[in-house]
Amino acid sequence: MKALVYGIARSGQAIARRLNERGDDVVLADRSLGNELELDLLDGVDVLVKSPGVPGERPLVTIARERGIPVWSEIEAAWRLLPEGTKLVGVTGTNGKTTTTELLGAVFRAAGRDVAVAGNVGAPLASVRSAEWVVCELSSFQLEDVHTLACDVAVLLNLEPDHLDRHGSFEAYRDAKLRIFERARAKVVPRGMGLDGIEFSADDPLPAEPAIRGAHNRENAAAATAAARAAGVEDGAIAEALRTFAGVPHRLELVAEANGVRFVNDSKATNVAAARRALAAYADEPVHLILGGSLKGEDFRPLGDAIGPNVRSVHLIGEAAAKLGAVVGGHDDGTLERAVAHAASAAAPGDVVLLSPACASFDQFENFEARGEEFRRLSRTRSG
Repeated sequence: MKALVYGIARSGQAIARRLNERGDDVVLADRSLGNELELDLLDGVDVLVKSPGVPGERPLVTIARERGIPVWSEIEAAWRLLPEGTKLVGVTGTNGKTTTTELLGAVFRAAGRDVAVAGNVGAPLASVRSAEWVVCELSSFQLEDVHTLACDVAVLLNLEPDHLDRHGSFEAYRDAKLRIFERARAKVVPRGMGLDGIEFSADDPLPAEPAIRGAHNRENAAAATAAARAAGVEDGAIAEALRTFAGVPHRLELVAEANGVRFVNDSKATNVAAARRALAAYADEPVHLILGGSLKGEDFRPLGDAIGPNVRSVHLIGEAAAKLGAVVGGHDDGTLERAVAHAASAAAPGDVVLLSPACASFDQFENFEARGEEFRRLSRTRSG
């Protein structure tokens, strides 16, 4: 088979390597290679494998479709390469995917299952060589072009407007997310959404209370519990994981404390709904909030509604600062370094400096991880 792998970041490299190992003829396309407009790359190609960062409107993709060349997401290609008999738990939603995916990994390990955690969470699905179970975080970008992907357990956590700059409308975004349920053997869905499946909510009784804070994380724990039960995991293992799982980096992560002020890294909150959840988790504590980054086409007014009297100051950074400021007020500090310094100087002992940007990071950082690591560094310099 001749495959054109479009996009050579982490997941693109992984799928190209696996296809090469299988003996396929692999051609690479990427902006960094300067060849993404070379349409003759499609000559003789049997399939185009598209990395999640590649929009479907790029010329190579649209011409491939016009020529009848199948277009697969890298998840579709990786799914086809999994060893026969591997069972898949897929997790999608606007917020909470990484936390729930990693929590499910902890649950399966507590149950003594052979499990790999992969997908949007970190390790590409194509990197999984052998495992009885795979828990896979699936983004809307990864689900756009699946055709045979079949989850043994498919989990939808929630649906809020996000990535509208890429999908064009909430309806298109929702449709991409719901593709996780195509061919799924068991479906886990939020209660009240009107979807068929095993329902969950934050109010469900759980085998144990989760160690991670926030009502949204109790909802994630309820989803993980429902999914684990659907996979045949007993409540004892679920309870052990809930009691011991400490959360994931860049998600309500306490990274430093200085002079009684806590610094909390929620850089993964790249949309309004996620930032609202973070504010709810700290609703009873004085907060100095850092917002901003690159724009994604979202309406910031719901965020303004969520900022209560406990938010003592708001500090704005990046491309979105002006639009955020028109809704929430605050100080346009420009950069994360100035925002951390300003927020820390305004904070008193017992206060929280919270980075929960409600925006993507690509105006000033490579990704949300880089933004979170910079916040961690800046916060720790203040604690000596």
